[in-house]
Amino acid sequence: MSDTKTAAKITTASKRGSTEFTDDERAAMRERARELKAEAVKANGEKELLAAIAKMEEPARSMAKKLHALMKATAPALTSKTWYGMPAYANDGNVVCFFKNAGKFKTRYSTLGFSDKAHLDAGTMWPTEFALTELTAADEKRIAALVEQAVR
Repeated sequence: MSDTKTAAKITTASKRGSTEFTDDERAAMRERARELKAEAVKANGEKELLAAIAKMEEPARSMAKKLHALMKATAPALTSKTWYGMPAYANDGNVVCFFKNAGKFKTRYSTLGFSDKAHLDAGTMWPTEFALTELTAADEKRIAALVEQAVR
């Protein structure tokens, strides 16, 4: 009898689990699985990143293009790739920063995020994502400084 109860719990949990992720989240997970397969065969990360940017709607596409140029100029040692379908930049295979376009998850604004591999630690608390509504010259200067610090 305990085996029947256990099987019922597993079935219920798996049914419940299938609705815990949104369609967009499941799509991002599928995209990440595809990326891992592409990395295994040494796919061109720059090409994948540019294709991901091309699929974006404005104004995110323009921001992503500017950020890409900024990343290449500021930290040319970073490798371009996609990460969960988003433009990302890695150091020795580890994602350091990424651009999350507002349209991907239907959010109010796009973000520039930094992973735990980025060297941005400042005391006991610091931001890891920055909201972007546009990119001004001052924003670009600040982002360049953050990227330089992140890759030290």
